[in-house]
Amino acid sequence: MLSIIIPTYCEEDNVHPVVARIRAALDSHLEYEIVFVDDNSPDKTVARVTELQKQGAPVRVIVRQDERGLSSAITRGFREARGDLLLCMDADLSHPPEAILEMVRTQQAQQADMVIGSRYIAGGKTEEGWGLFRWLNSRVAGLLARPLTAVRDAMTGFFVMPRPVFERAKDLNPIGYKFALELIIKCPCRKVVEIPIFFADRQRGESKLNLREQARYILHLKRLYDYRYGRASRFVQFCLIGASGVVVNLLTYAILLRLGLMPGLAYALAIWVSMTWNFWPNHYLTFDLTAHHPVWPRYGRFVVTCAFGAVVNWSITMALLHNVAWFSAHEYIAALAGIATGTVFNFLISHDWAFRGPRLTK
Repeated sequence: MLSIIIPTYCEEDNVHPVVARIRAALDSHLEYEIVFVDDNSPDKTVARVTELQKQGAPVRVIVRQDERGLSSAITRGFREARGDLLLCMDADLSHPPEAILEMVRTQQAQQADMVIGSRYIAGGKTEEGWGLFRWLNSRVAGLLARPLTAVRDAMTGFFVMPRPVFERAKDLNPIGYKFALELIIKCPCRKVVEIPIFFADRQRGESKLNLREQARYILHLKRLYDYRYGRASRFVQFCLIGASGVVVNLLTYAILLRLGLMPGLAYALAIWVSMTWNFWPNHYLTFDLTAHHPVWPRYGRFVVTCAFGAVVNWSITMALLHNVAWFSAHEYIAALAGIATGTVFNFLISHDWAFRGPRLTK
């Protein structure tokens, strides 16, 4: 049996059309159910589904009172579905119901962990009139995920997978709207097959994609990188934040000098400002899954860590300059070696001590 999961919020005008097209495509071919997962829409979305159910259509609706979000809605639908095959699609008919049968047959023929309706393989396309910004937005989102998967359209919301594959997922923590990518990484899906589809523009209702959802996608990506690459991912984030701290340090130093402070005091204050700058993004981003712990003890440990890191930096640089002849003629490389060693030290102590605490999930 195939379970088709359709998350909804204020989609009253799309319920009848999407069900009609699904029935036209599948009625004589498959046993299936359509499960709408609605986030307590204030319009008549739930009423429309109930009408169809009373008319004998293979539909039902799950109404969530206290939860919101596309990915968590799909998770709920998958868990409460009755089928052994689970398919996700949008309610707005941007995903063609006519492709469902091919997706199911492809999965069965190739025993794939997931089959995706793809815009970005040969034969796939999007409706004309997308515009350069929307096209770039989609492409850039895909490129950012490329180190995680070779799937061309991992951003899709149109995919099918067997229930046993879904049930082997570990630590699902979806945020935003890219649930297929979450499943590809965490199930994990070793064999993903893409088939071409025509992605149509929404004809009724309003899109839920906005800047907030795009920001949530970036956070989602960050967490998936952490899940896949662990400390290596966090180290890269730590270094990027540290690089921004160098800029803050130099700007602060220049401003304080212009204000007339003595160089020694100005640089000491600049160091403190840059350490504080580095703390907050590390607290909320690099080590975000422990960010529920008290802030100020962590801040104190981070300052102590940075102080010891500075000592390590200075010690390595001086040792190289005074004990290795080559470095005495290349003092900047010695300084870089000290910076690199101090950075690694700072990260390891930050990871295991300054930002310590049990992580809520990976």
